[in-house]
Amino acid sequence: MPRGANLLAVRSHNAALVLELLRRAGTEGVSRLELAERTGLTPQAVSKITARLRDEGLLAEAGRLVSTGGKPRTVLRLVPGAGHAVGVHLDRDELRVVLVDLAGTVVAERRTAMDLGAGAEAVVGDVAGLVGEVLGGDPAAGVRSLLGAGVALPGPLDHLHGVLHRVTGFPEWDGFPLRDVLGRRLGVPVVVDKDTNAAALRLAVAGGGGSFAYLHFAAGLGCGLVIGGTVHRGARTGAGEFGHQVVQLDGPVCGCGNRGCVEALCLDAVARGDVEEAARVLGVGASNLVALLDVDLVLLGGRLVATEPERFAQGVAGVLAERARRTGEEAVPVRIAEGGSRAVAEGAAQLLLAPLFGRGGA
Repeated sequence: MPRGANLLAVRSHNAALVLELLRRAGTEGVSRLELAERTGLTPQAVSKITARLRDEGLLAEAGRLVSTGGKPRTVLRLVPGAGHAVGVHLDRDELRVVLVDLAGTVVAERRTAMDLGAGAEAVVGDVAGLVGEVLGGDPAAGVRSLLGAGVALPGPLDHLHGVLHRVTGFPEWDGFPLRDVLGRRLGVPVVVDKDTNAAALRLAVAGGGGSFAYLHFAAGLGCGLVIGGTVHRGARTGAGEFGHQVVQLDGPVCGCGNRGCVEALCLDAVARGDVEEAARVLGVGASNLVALLDVDLVLLGGRLVATEPERFAQGVAGVLAERARRTGEEAVPVRIAEGGSRAVAEGAAQLLLAPLFGRGGA
Protein backbone atom coordinates (compact mmCIF):
# COMPACT_ATOMS: atom_id res chain seq x y z
CA MET A 1 0.00 0.00 0.00
CA PRO A 2 1.19 3.57 -0.65
CA ARG A 3 1.79 5.61 2.49
CA GLY A 4 -0.55 8.31 3.71
CA ALA A 5 0.21 11.89 4.71
CA ASN A 6 -1.21 13.72 7.72
CA LEU A 7 -2.16 16.91 5.87
CA LEU A 8 -5.60 18.43 5.44
CA ALA A 9 -4.68 19.26 1.84
CA VAL A 10 -4.61 15.55 0.96
CA ARG A 11 -7.70 14.52 2.91
CA SER A 12 -9.29 12.87 -0.14
CA HIS A 13 -6.08 10.95 -0.85
CA ASN A 14 -5.96 9.63 2.69
CA ALA A 15 -9.65 8.72 2.61
CA ALA A 16 -9.00 6.76 -0.59
CA LEU A 17 -6.23 4.80 1.14
CA VAL A 18 -8.59 3.93 3.99
CA LEU A 19 -11.40 2.93 1.62
CA GLU A 20 -9.06 0.71 -0.40
CA LEU A 21 -7.98 -1.16 2.73
CA LEU A 22 -11.63 -1.59 3.71
CA ARG A 23 -12.43 -2.87 0.22
CA ARG A 24 -9.60 -5.40 0.37
CA ALA A 25 -10.60 -6.54 3.85
CA GLY A 26 -14.08 -7.49 2.61
CA THR A 27 -16.47 -8.97 5.16
CA GLU A 28 -13.66 -9.57 7.69
CA GLY A 29 -13.24 -5.85 8.19
CA VAL A 30 -10.29 -3.98 9.71
CA SER A 31 -9.72 -2.00 12.89
CA ARG A 32 -8.75 1.67 13.13
CA LEU A 33 -5.38 0.69 14.62
CA GLU A 34 -4.66 -1.58 11.66
CA LEU A 35 -5.65 1.21 9.28
CA ALA A 36 -3.19 3.54 10.99
CA GLU A 37 -0.40 0.96 10.89
CA ARG A 38 -0.92 0.09 7.23
CA THR A 39 -1.35 3.63 5.90
CA GLY A 40 1.21 5.41 8.08
CA LEU A 41 -1.45 7.88 9.24
CA THR A 42 -1.78 8.87 12.87
CA PRO A 43 -4.59 7.24 14.88
CA GLN A 44 -6.17 10.68 15.21
CA ALA A 45 -6.19 11.18 11.44
CA VAL A 46 -7.69 7.72 10.91
CA SER A 47 -10.41 8.43 13.48
CA LYS A 48 -11.38 11.65 11.71
CA ILE A 49 -11.42 9.99 8.30
CA THR A 50 -13.44 6.97 9.42
CA ALA A 51 -15.91 9.19 11.27
CA ARG A 52 -16.51 11.18 8.10
CA LEU A 53 -16.83 8.02 5.97
CA ARG A 54 -19.27 6.57 8.49
CA ASP A 55 -21.37 9.74 8.39
CA GLU A 56 -21.43 9.46 4.59
CA GLY A 57 -22.63 5.87 4.89
CA LEU A 58 -19.55 4.36 3.25
CA LEU A 59 -18.46 2.29 6.22
CA ALA A 60 -20.08 0.76 9.29
CA GLU A 61 -18.96 -0.69 12.59
CA ALA A 62 -19.30 -4.46 12.63
CA GLY A 63 -18.47 -5.84 16.06
CA ARG A 64 -15.28 -5.96 18.06
CA LEU A 65 -12.11 -8.05 17.94
CA VAL A 66 -11.33 -10.30 20.89
CA SER A 67 -9.01 -8.39 23.17
CA THR A 68 -5.56 -9.73 24.07
CA GLY A 69 -5.15 -6.98 26.60
CA GLY A 70 -6.37 -3.42 26.55
CA LYS A 71 -9.48 -1.99 24.97
CA PRO A 72 -11.23 -4.24 22.38
CA ARG A 73 -10.83 -2.99 18.82
CA THR A 74 -13.88 -2.09 16.77
CA VAL A 75 -14.04 -3.71 13.33
CA LEU A 76 -14.95 -1.46 10.40
CA ARG A 77 -16.35 -2.69 7.10
CA LEU A 78 -17.12 -1.12 3.77
CA VAL A 79 -20.82 -0.75 2.96
CA PRO A 80 -21.01 -2.02 -0.65
CA GLY A 81 -24.51 -0.69 -1.27
CA ALA A 82 -23.54 2.87 -0.33
CA GLY A 83 -22.50 3.58 -3.90
CA HIS A 84 -23.03 2.18 -7.41
CA ALA A 85 -21.83 2.80 -10.93
CA VAL A 86 -23.21 1.78 -14.30
CA GLY A 87 -20.80 0.11 -16.72
CA VAL A 88 -21.60 0.17 -20.46
CA HIS A 89 -19.74 -1.97 -22.99
CA LEU A 90 -20.53 -0.56 -26.40
CA ASP A 91 -19.12 -3.10 -28.85
CA ARG A 92 -19.37 -3.10 -32.63
CA ASP A 93 -22.29 -5.54 -32.58
CA GLU A 94 -23.41 -5.89 -28.96
CA LEU A 95 -24.41 -3.70 -26.02
CA ARG A 96 -23.95 -4.82 -22.41
CA VAL A 97 -24.85 -2.81 -19.30
CA VAL A 98 -24.06 -3.73 -15.69
CA LEU A 99 -24.70 -2.12 -12.31
CA VAL A 100 -21.80 -2.53 -9.88
CA ASP A 101 -21.58 -1.73 -6.15
CA LEU A 102 -18.57 -0.41 -4.23
CA ALA A 103 -17.22 -3.91 -3.64
CA GLY A 104 -17.13 -4.54 -7.39
CA THR A 105 -20.08 -6.94 -7.34
CA VAL A 106 -22.44 -6.91 -10.32
CA VAL A 107 -25.97 -6.49 -8.96
CA ALA A 108 -27.82 -6.16 -12.29
CA GLU A 109 -27.05 -6.83 -15.95
CA ARG A 110 -28.67 -6.46 -19.38
CA ARG A 111 -27.37 -7.06 -22.91
CA THR A 112 -28.69 -6.94 -26.45
CA ALA A 113 -27.52 -7.09 -30.04
CA MET A 114 -26.65 -3.71 -31.53
CA ASP A 115 -25.08 -2.18 -34.64
CA LEU A 116 -22.49 0.53 -33.93
CA GLY A 117 -22.99 1.63 -37.53
CA ALA A 118 -26.68 2.41 -36.99
CA GLY A 119 -25.85 6.04 -36.23
CA ALA A 120 -25.25 8.09 -33.09
CA GLU A 121 -28.90 8.87 -32.36
CA ALA A 122 -29.98 5.24 -32.53
CA VAL A 123 -27.03 3.95 -30.52
CA VAL A 124 -27.37 6.59 -27.78
CA GLY A 125 -31.09 5.72 -27.57
CA ASP A 126 -30.25 2.02 -27.19
CA VAL A 127 -27.73 2.76 -24.43
CA ALA A 128 -30.15 5.01 -22.55
CA GLY A 129 -32.89 2.43 -22.78
CA LEU A 130 -30.75 -0.43 -21.46
CA VAL A 131 -29.31 1.73 -18.68
CA GLY A 132 -32.87 2.59 -17.68
CA GLU A 133 -33.72 -1.12 -17.50
CA VAL A 134 -30.73 -1.85 -15.26
CA LEU A 135 -31.63 1.01 -12.95
CA GLY A 136 -35.29 0.14 -12.90
CA GLY A 137 -36.47 3.52 -14.17
CA ASP A 138 -35.09 7.00 -13.53
CA PRO A 139 -31.25 6.98 -13.72
CA ALA A 140 -31.02 9.78 -11.17
CA ALA A 141 -33.30 8.12 -8.60
CA GLY A 142 -33.27 4.41 -9.38
CA VAL A 143 -30.23 3.61 -7.25
CA ARG A 144 -29.06 5.28 -4.06
CA SER A 145 -25.73 7.09 -4.45
CA LEU A 146 -25.30 6.49 -8.18
CA LEU A 147 -21.89 7.85 -9.11
CA GLY A 148 -22.51 7.88 -12.84
CA ALA A 149 -21.95 5.76 -15.92
CA GLY A 150 -18.73 4.57 -17.51
CA VAL A 151 -18.81 3.76 -21.23
CA ALA A 152 -16.18 1.56 -22.88
CA LEU A 153 -15.98 1.08 -26.64
CA PRO A 154 -13.43 0.53 -29.42
CA GLY A 155 -10.95 3.35 -30.04
CA PRO A 156 -9.37 5.53 -31.00
CA LEU A 157 -10.92 8.23 -28.82
CA ASP A 158 -10.12 11.11 -26.47
CA HIS A 159 -10.99 9.89 -22.97
CA LEU A 160 -10.33 13.27 -21.33
CA HIS A 161 -13.08 14.97 -23.35
CA GLY A 162 -15.20 11.91 -24.10
CA VAL A 163 -14.96 12.47 -27.86
CA LEU A 164 -14.67 9.64 -30.37
CA HIS A 165 -12.22 9.64 -33.26
CA ARG A 166 -12.32 7.47 -36.38
CA VAL A 167 -13.39 4.18 -34.80
CA THR A 168 -12.04 1.49 -37.13
CA GLY A 169 -14.78 0.59 -39.59
CA PHE A 170 -17.11 3.35 -38.37
CA PRO A 171 -15.74 6.70 -39.59
CA GLU A 172 -19.11 8.40 -39.08
CA TRP A 173 -18.40 8.55 -35.34
CA ASP A 174 -15.35 10.79 -35.84
CA GLY A 175 -15.67 13.82 -33.54
CA PHE A 176 -18.88 12.71 -31.81
CA PRO A 177 -19.02 14.04 -28.19
CA LEU A 178 -20.38 10.83 -26.67
CA ARG A 179 -19.71 11.79 -23.06
CA ASP A 180 -21.67 15.04 -23.18
CA VAL A 181 -24.53 13.74 -25.31
CA LEU A 182 -25.05 10.62 -23.20
CA GLY A 183 -24.61 12.57 -19.97
CA ARG A 184 -27.44 14.91 -20.92
CA ARG A 185 -29.59 11.96 -21.95
CA LEU A 186 -29.03 10.03 -18.69
CA GLY A 187 -28.82 12.97 -16.32
CA VAL A 188 -25.75 11.55 -14.55
CA PRO A 189 -21.96 12.01 -14.95
CA VAL A 190 -20.49 9.96 -17.81
CA VAL A 191 -16.90 8.84 -18.40
CA VAL A 192 -15.74 7.39 -21.74
CA ASP A 193 -12.69 5.21 -22.40
CA LYS A 194 -11.46 2.47 -24.71
CA ASP A 195 -12.77 -1.03 -24.06
CA THR A 196 -9.28 -2.42 -23.53
CA ASN A 197 -8.36 0.29 -21.00
CA ALA A 198 -11.54 -0.40 -19.04
CA ALA A 199 -10.86 -4.15 -18.91
CA ALA A 200 -7.24 -3.52 -17.90
CA LEU A 201 -8.40 -1.19 -15.10
CA ARG A 202 -10.72 -3.89 -13.78
CA LEU A 203 -7.86 -6.39 -13.74
CA ALA A 204 -5.59 -3.91 -11.95
CA VAL A 205 -8.24 -3.17 -9.31
CA ALA A 206 -8.80 -6.90 -8.79
CA GLY A 207 -5.17 -7.32 -7.82
CA GLY A 208 -3.22 -7.42 -11.07
CA GLY A 209 -0.34 -5.23 -9.93
CA GLY A 210 2.96 -4.70 -11.68
CA SER A 211 3.01 -4.31 -15.45
CA PHE A 212 0.92 -6.37 -17.84
CA ALA A 213 -0.70 -6.28 -21.26
CA TYR A 214 -4.31 -7.29 -21.72
CA LEU A 215 -5.04 -8.39 -25.31
CA HIS A 216 -8.73 -8.24 -26.18
CA PHE A 217 -9.78 -10.20 -29.29
CA ALA A 218 -13.44 -9.88 -30.24
CA ALA A 219 -14.91 -8.05 -33.24
CA GLY A 220 -11.54 -6.28 -33.31
CA LEU A 221 -8.20 -6.57 -31.55
CA GLY A 222 -6.88 -4.13 -28.97
CA CYS A 223 -4.65 -3.91 -25.92
CA GLY A 224 -4.91 -2.42 -22.46
CA LEU A 225 -1.60 -1.60 -20.81
CA VAL A 226 -0.97 -1.45 -17.07
CA ILE A 227 2.45 -0.08 -16.16
CA GLY A 228 3.40 -0.06 -12.50
CA GLY A 229 -0.17 -0.81 -11.46
CA THR A 230 -1.62 2.13 -13.42
CA VAL A 231 -3.45 2.09 -16.77
CA HIS A 232 -1.23 3.66 -19.42
CA ARG A 233 -3.32 5.59 -21.94
CA GLY A 234 -0.69 7.79 -23.53
CA ALA A 235 -0.86 11.54 -24.14
CA ARG A 236 -3.81 11.24 -26.54
CA THR A 237 -5.41 7.97 -25.35
CA GLY A 238 -3.54 6.35 -28.22
CA ALA A 239 -1.57 3.74 -26.30
CA GLY A 240 -2.57 0.15 -26.86
CA GLU A 241 -3.65 0.31 -30.51
CA PHE A 242 -2.12 -3.14 -30.64
CA GLY A 243 -4.23 -4.55 -33.47
CA HIS A 244 -2.92 -2.07 -36.01
CA GLN A 245 0.78 -2.85 -35.85
CA VAL A 246 1.86 -3.98 -39.31
CA VAL A 247 3.57 -7.38 -39.36
CA GLN A 248 3.15 -8.26 -43.07
CA LEU A 249 3.79 -5.48 -45.57
CA ASP A 250 1.88 -7.15 -48.40
CA GLY A 251 -0.84 -8.59 -46.17
CA PRO A 252 -4.62 -8.13 -46.42
CA VAL A 253 -6.14 -4.67 -46.17
CA CYS A 254 -7.23 -3.78 -42.64
CA GLY A 255 -10.22 -1.64 -41.72
CA CYS A 256 -7.79 1.07 -40.63
CA GLY A 257 -6.47 1.38 -44.19
CA ASN A 258 -3.10 -0.30 -43.68
CA ARG A 259 -2.06 -3.72 -44.94
CA GLY A 260 -0.96 -6.68 -42.88
CA CYS A 261 -2.13 -5.48 -39.45
CA VAL A 262 -2.21 -8.05 -36.66
CA GLU A 263 -5.97 -7.56 -36.38
CA ALA A 264 -6.62 -8.22 -40.07
CA LEU A 265 -4.40 -11.31 -40.12
CA CYS A 266 -5.97 -12.73 -36.95
CA LEU A 267 -9.51 -12.13 -38.17
CA ASP A 268 -8.72 -13.71 -41.55
CA ALA A 269 -7.30 -16.78 -39.83
CA VAL A 270 -10.37 -17.12 -37.59
CA ALA A 271 -12.65 -16.77 -40.63
CA ARG A 272 -10.81 -19.72 -42.21
CA GLY A 273 -11.20 -21.73 -39.01
CA ASP A 274 -7.43 -21.72 -38.43
CA VAL A 275 -7.21 -20.96 -34.71
CA GLU A 276 -3.56 -22.04 -34.52
CA GLU A 277 -2.59 -19.44 -37.13
CA ALA A 278 -4.64 -16.75 -35.39
CA ALA A 279 -2.90 -17.59 -32.10
CA ARG A 280 0.51 -17.58 -33.76
CA VAL A 281 -0.04 -14.12 -35.29
CA LEU A 282 -1.38 -12.88 -31.97
CA GLY A 283 1.77 -14.25 -30.38
CA VAL A 284 3.97 -12.39 -32.87
CA GLY A 285 2.24 -9.16 -31.95
CA ALA A 286 2.55 -9.97 -28.25
CA SER A 287 6.25 -10.73 -28.72
CA ASN A 288 6.78 -7.27 -30.24
CA LEU A 289 4.96 -5.76 -27.27
CA VAL A 290 7.02 -7.68 -24.73
CA ALA A 291 10.25 -6.64 -26.45
CA LEU A 292 9.15 -2.99 -26.44
CA LEU A 293 7.70 -2.67 -22.92
CA ASP A 294 9.17 -5.61 -20.95
CA VAL A 295 5.86 -6.38 -19.23
CA ASP A 296 5.56 -9.07 -16.56
CA LEU A 297 2.49 -10.82 -17.91
CA VAL A 298 0.29 -11.17 -21.00
CA LEU A 299 -3.45 -11.67 -20.40
CA LEU A 300 -5.90 -12.75 -23.11
CA GLY A 301 -9.62 -12.05 -23.28
CA GLY A 302 -12.53 -11.26 -25.58
CA ARG A 303 -15.22 -13.29 -27.32
CA LEU A 304 -12.98 -14.97 -29.87
CA VAL A 305 -10.41 -15.99 -27.27
CA ALA A 306 -13.27 -17.40 -25.17
CA THR A 307 -14.21 -19.81 -27.97
CA GLU A 308 -10.81 -21.59 -27.76
CA PRO A 309 -9.04 -20.27 -24.65
CA GLU A 310 -6.51 -23.08 -24.27
CA ARG A 311 -5.47 -23.04 -27.93
CA PHE A 312 -5.04 -19.26 -27.93
CA ALA A 313 -3.08 -19.29 -24.68
CA GLN A 314 -0.84 -22.13 -25.83
CA GLY A 315 -0.25 -20.52 -29.24
CA VAL A 316 0.73 -17.14 -27.84
CA ALA A 317 2.82 -18.74 -25.09
CA GLY A 318 4.65 -20.82 -27.69
CA VAL A 319 5.75 -17.73 -29.64
CA LEU A 320 6.87 -15.98 -26.45
CA ALA A 321 8.75 -19.10 -25.34
CA GLU A 322 10.60 -19.21 -28.68
CA ARG A 323 11.52 -15.55 -28.28
CA ALA A 324 12.83 -16.28 -24.76
CA ARG A 325 15.01 -19.10 -26.08
CA ARG A 326 16.55 -16.76 -28.64
CA THR A 327 17.20 -13.96 -26.18
CA GLY A 328 18.18 -16.11 -23.21
CA GLU A 329 15.51 -14.45 -21.08
CA GLU A 330 12.77 -16.01 -18.99
CA ALA A 331 9.53 -16.41 -20.96
CA VAL A 332 6.75 -13.99 -20.06
CA PRO A 333 3.74 -15.99 -18.80
CA VAL A 334 0.46 -15.99 -20.73
CA ARG A 335 -2.91 -16.45 -19.02
CA ILE A 336 -6.59 -16.12 -19.76
CA ALA A 337 -7.93 -12.99 -18.06
CA GLU A 338 -10.63 -13.33 -15.42
CA GLY A 339 -14.00 -11.69 -15.91
CA GLY A 340 -15.29 -13.46 -18.99
CA SER A 341 -17.80 -11.79 -21.27
CA ARG A 342 -18.61 -8.90 -18.98
CA ALA A 343 -15.04 -7.90 -18.12
CA VAL A 344 -15.20 -4.73 -20.24
CA ALA A 345 -18.57 -3.64 -18.83
CA GLU A 346 -17.33 -4.17 -15.27
CA GLY A 347 -14.20 -2.22 -16.15
CA ALA A 348 -16.35 0.61 -17.48
CA ALA A 349 -18.03 0.84 -14.07
CA GLN A 350 -14.59 0.95 -12.45
CA LEU A 351 -13.89 4.16 -14.36
CA LEU A 352 -16.18 5.74 -11.75
CA LEU A 353 -15.47 3.48 -8.77
CA ALA A 354 -11.68 3.05 -8.87
CA PRO A 355 -10.82 6.72 -8.15
CA LEU A 356 -12.70 6.45 -4.84
CA PHE A 357 -10.12 3.89 -3.76
CA GLY A 358 -7.11 5.78 -5.08
CA ARG A 359 -6.72 3.44 -8.04
CA GLY A 360 -7.07 6.05 -10.77
CA GLY A 361 -9.72 6.01 -13.43
CA ALA A 362 -10.43 8.35 -16.26
